[in-house]
Amino acid sequence: MKQPERLWLALVAVSLILLPWYGLDDTTADILAGHPAIWPAVVQGLVLGKPWLLGLLVAPLLAAIGVDWGAGRGGRAGRPHWLTAGGIFGIVWLVIEGLSIGYRGWTVGMLAAAFPTLTPTQPALGWGALLYALSCTFLVGIGRARAGRCRGDIFVVSSILLTSLAILLFIGAPLFSVFASAVRDSTGAFSLPAFFDKLTDRSLWGLSCLAGGSACGSVFNSVAAALLVGVTSTLLGLAFALVSVRTRVRMKRLFAMLSVLPVITPPFVIGLALIILFGRAGVVSNFLALHFDIPRSRWIYGLSGIAIAQTLAFTPIAYLVMAGVLQAVSPSMEEAAQTLRAGPWRTFRTVTWPLIRPGIANAFLIGFIESMADFANPLMLGGNYTVLSTDIFFAVVGATHDQGRAAVLGIVLLAFTLTAFLAQRYWQKGENYTSVSGKGDSGLHPSLPVGVRAACGCVVVPWLLLTVVVYGIIMVGGFTVDFGRDNAFTMKYFLTAFGVSHGVGGWFLSGSAWNSFLTTIGLALVAMPFTAALGLLIAWLLARQDFGGKSIFEFGTMLSFAIPGTVIGIAYIMAFNTPPLELTGTGIILVLAFVFRNMPVGIRAGLASLAQLDRSLDEASLTLGARSFRTVRLVVLPIIRPAVITALVYAFVRAVTAVSAVIFLTTAQYQLATVYIVGRADVGEYGIALVYSAGLIVVMVAALGLIGLLVGRQSIGRRGLADKQTKLGQMGVGVA
Repeated sequence: MKQPERLWLALVAVSLILLPWYGLDDTTADILAGHPAIWPAVVQGLVLGKPWLLGLLVAPLLAAIGVDWGAGRGGRAGRPHWLTAGGIFGIVWLVIEGLSIGYRGWTVGMLAAAFPTLTPTQPALGWGALLYALSCTFLVGIGRARAGRCRGDIFVVSSILLTSLAILLFIGAPLFSVFASAVRDSTGAFSLPAFFDKLTDRSLWGLSCLAGGSACGSVFNSVAAALLVGVTSTLLGLAFALVSVRTRVRMKRLFAMLSVLPVITPPFVIGLALIILFGRAGVVSNFLALHFDIPRSRWIYGLSGIAIAQTLAFTPIAYLVMAGVLQAVSPSMEEAAQTLRAGPWRTFRTVTWPLIRPGIANAFLIGFIESMADFANPLMLGGNYTVLSTDIFFAVVGATHDQGRAAVLGIVLLAFTLTAFLAQRYWQKGENYTSVSGKGDSGLHPSLPVGVRAACGCVVVPWLLLTVVVYGIIMVGGFTVDFGRDNAFTMKYFLTAFGVSHGVGGWFLSGSAWNSFLTTIGLALVAMPFTAALGLLIAWLLARQDFGGKSIFEFGTMLSFAIPGTVIGIAYIMAFNTPPLELTGTGIILVLAFVFRNMPVGIRAGLASLAQLDRSLDEASLTLGARSFRTVRLVVLPIIRPAVITALVYAFVRAVTAVSAVIFLTTAQYQLATVYIVGRADVGEYGIALVYSAGLIVVMVAALGLIGLLVGRQSIGRRGLADKQTKLGQMGVGVA
């Protein structure tokens, strides 16, 4: 379409004249009943006494001035600034009227005082408002592009605006709601003293455990656990990487499988397996009590159990980081040290170790962040050892139901994770440790020193055995009567969860887990394309476009990396529990949580692939007259197809295994698999929890297998030196 502004003006008209302006729980039933709330905005304003909605008509009138209605097929907007003004006015008016008027009247005290006799009311916004906001956003983008922004490319300008508003609405606004709730007292009034009272509470910052007291505060506990897990996961990851990269061990496939375990495993399942092994009635505890008279204890509940579970979960991530760093170290530098008669230990200490220090720091910071943000394992194994993530959960679902306290805890947790994340980025931008240049770099890495190789072996072998045992329990524990006590095979738990029965009406799904399983798969499939598309679009904008405010835009996308899941969950409750966007209790809020929680998957995959794609390909397409959208569709996407499929599959996998971000948002109608498993484990039904977890892992493995089936190996045709030698050899010409 040569003048897309006409299309978006038409959609503005549709949103105001045809679509329901307000959202309802059951729109179909209300349409059949003729409920007045489903009437469009214009009818609401003229007939139902909501005149403020008529102000929305100003936006299309202003934008219409900017359209050159007499232009031909190649026509352009005659007054682009009017398009921009109309779109901005529509968005601003929609925000103002939506935030100012709620179910019970004015929501702003100044307006209530200025108009004491008026009591306007309105429910939450609906599909008409959504289309209106989207259309106004594109009108602004078209207007700015017609005015020459981003070389007049409508797709680029509109994409920047749309993604920026999405980040502002679904990341910025929820975080603002957390901050706003933190500075209010129990009556909802603004109160800084109430904020500081909650912030300085002894339950947060207490250090009595260091002086012989019973317990420390949750901040100290969280930081202590994160430091311990950061160190242990980094050292174990380094040991695994050294064995995998620098030795000839025949366990490459095992290490590759180890690297994907955190992705396919629900985050709390490791804690559940550890309880079955080391709990008071656990397999190991019973064995030690019966054969060695070692009394049963609760040592697994607390810091020790949390540290073991999190180290098992996050060591594969550290391994991936360290393996990449070790592979990038130039062998010629190590060979040069040996040429100068340095022994294996001296070479490792003076050459290899300094070059891998950035990777060690990054692996530690990743482990620290993941431990601080982890919710499921502390919930399973925490006992009396309180941490910030579980404190947030109990502040919301506990007897006190103190959202203000939950908001303060969320701010503290976010401060730690964001600081660690910024430290990681700063470290990456620090000193230059480059050892591989564009020149040829041949050679072999030297063998590890005997002491280092022995130390790595002593660490890796026991940890591999523990990992195998833990995952063995997960896979088979649900098919035994009582694992460790009565190991007889049974299908009881599987049939309870996933049974299929025959009744009067025919076959039906009788298992108690089917509802949560089908809901989870359905919502994950819905969220998957949006997650991948948004992430890849943002990656393309960051990698290929230069525009004003890019640093702020990049910071907004960075927040999605650093925000813990529990903070996302509490933020969504506070932001979307009341008008203008009332989404709590719907499937939409779960999809949004999946999309903006897992968006970094698409961003990382896209940036990695685009970094290998020369800009000249994009420029060649643009030079031939193609606009950015056509270039992305026909040039960029086919080449980065592996990144697209990877983003899709991993977005699906992470949505299925999510728990911390969605545990606050589920309802009886929209119950998720992970929440169901946590509930069964919480009441001691470990068999059902294990069989469900094993089923999820199988589903995740199948989903990851799609990467190999749909993508395969990326192969870009190149004529290498070997091809040249073959052809020249056939011609009788030698190649030096």
